[in-house]
Amino acid sequence: MSQAPQEPRPPTAGPDTPREPEPVRGRQPDRVLLGIVAAIAVLVVVALAVVFLRGEPQPLDASSPAGVVQRYSKAAIDADSAAADAYLTDTARSRCANFYGSAQASRVVLIATTERGDTATVKVSIVHSAPDGPFGPSEYAEEATIGLVKAAGKWMINELPYSLQTCAGGMLKK
Repeated sequence: MSQAPQEPRPPTAGPDTPREPEPVRGRQPDRVLLGIVAAIAVLVVVALAVVFLRGEPQPLDASSPAGVVQRYSKAAIDADSAAADAYLTDTARSRCANFYGSAQASRVVLIATTERGDTATVKVSIVHSAPDGPFGPSEYAEEATIGLVKAAGKWMINELPYSLQTCAGGMLKK
């Protein structure tokens, strides 16, 4: 009888025999990490969309004292003296003589409005920005009150703080 060649047997495991690594079970940490990274990416995209797409503030009623101040402030900050001048009374315009300047504000925030018959006051926070400072860009704010009067059924600005004054021509008189 002839014997068939026997296949070699694997060596039996002993204390010195190297073992094969055990298979890694459940790659769950990778899925969790992927989920966290995806959530962070979504939050970053949403934050960028909010910052870049928020647009202009809602315009207030043009016939209200706050609406007049909002439109004047926008024109003054944009250095559109002619548009800003349309919201001023002759008294407010008379403060300019030989001055060509623009508002010194970068932003105006409404605080409160008070109407009393044919007069109104609008309290605002005027924000000033400086591009360079010892620690980089800086801002500071001042509170101011803008006086309005009703003339021919329209609210007109009669008193302005200096930092919001803009003149089509003339030097600011105090």
